[in-house]
Amino acid sequence: MPVVFRQGGLRYYFFSNEGSPQEVPHIHVKGGGRDAKIWIEPEVSIADSYGFNSRDLSGILRAVIDNRDLILKAWHDHFGNSCPL
Repeated sequence: MPVVFRQGGLRYYFFSNEGSPQEVPHIHVKGGGRDAKIWIEPEVSIADSYGFNSRDLSGILRAVIDNRDLILKAWHDHFGNSCPL
């Protein structure tokens, strides 16, 4: 489970086995017993969220937008060309 970055007490990561067929790029966010899944493509949006309030989610979305290039690079470095675009 590669961790891409940490911010505000949260871990931003993805799973090495993201299913078959593999989903489009996304990032998981976990901290304090809460978790979320954020789509990176085609646009940054919330896929699922458990325990985060709307203010938390706004901050998470901002962090993902600010680090989108880093997340996509980590995703493509890890999965290579096997992920859908």
